[in-house]
Amino acid sequence: MLVLLSMMTFSLTRMLPGDPAQMLLSENATPSEIAALRQTLGLDRPMALQYIDWAASALRGDLGTSLRIKQPVSRVLADRLKPTIQLTVLGMLVAVGLGVPAGLMAASRPNSLIDTGATLLAIVGIAVPPFWLGILLILLFSVWLGVLPSGGYLDPFVHPAESLRRMILPALSLGSALAGLIARQARSCLLDVLQEDYIRTARSKGVSEGGVLLRHALRNGFIPVITVIGMQTGVLVGGAVITETIFDIPGVGRLAVEAVATRDYPVLQGVVLVMSVAVLLSYLAVDFLYAKLDPRIQYG
Repeated sequence: MLVLLSMMTFSLTRMLPGDPAQMLLSENATPSEIAALRQTLGLDRPMALQYIDWAASALRGDLGTSLRIKQPVSRVLADRLKPTIQLTVLGMLVAVGLGVPAGLMAASRPNSLIDTGATLLAIVGIAVPPFWLGILLILLFSVWLGVLPSGGYLDPFVHPAESLRRMILPALSLGSALAGLIARQARSCLLDVLQEDYIRTARSKGVSEGGVLLRHALRNGFIPVITVIGMQTGVLVGGAVITETIFDIPGVGRLAVEAVATRDYPVLQGVVLVMSVAVLLSYLAVDFLYAKLDPRIQYG
């Protein structure tokens, strides 16, 4: 999968309109100067040879050098990974923290006002685009109420409280859509599980309704929810591109936007490759969680 992703990444970056050599030079650069710079950068070589060299270097941990800022791509990515990791983790916490309780409440009282309200909110969360929600959150909490900053980033290890305040709106914007998906999936799965015989047995033994939901129903019905969470990790990583741009967060997503604008091939290839590895690792983690949640699932 990584080999295929690397090939697609390398090919798609080369399909972007515009010439990196021409963008690095002034508008008055002559064709001979552009050709000389292309030769220096190795862009005049066949694409297959360029890919082989890049893939061989990537296997050794060398993702190349940025065409724009003349620094190693690995160092540039390392500087930008912390904000993206913080945003993605907080966005996932928002999604799980809102989605799972909403699904539990809806499933425990089907066809009630709580069920209808939770379902309606879940649909709204899925339907509202994160970039539009981000703009509305800035308008409400930053412009009108003035209680939260509209963007920016601070190191959480240096300014933990202020860094968390600056991440509240981006995390809400990023995690709202996933929260809606988790709520709907949790409701659907728990409704099926609550009809099982062992649930009726637990209730007949006097187990409280909270105990039935948390100790019996949730664990057995959570595997499809875990699947949704794992599959949507890529959506969170991709949504970080837009969210970081809106909230002025200097993360990997914003770095990708800058790399596209300047045709910085090595940086863009490195960003996509690192994001792809993160998504694949999340899928692997979901597979391991299956066995933890359900002892009947075993991998030979």
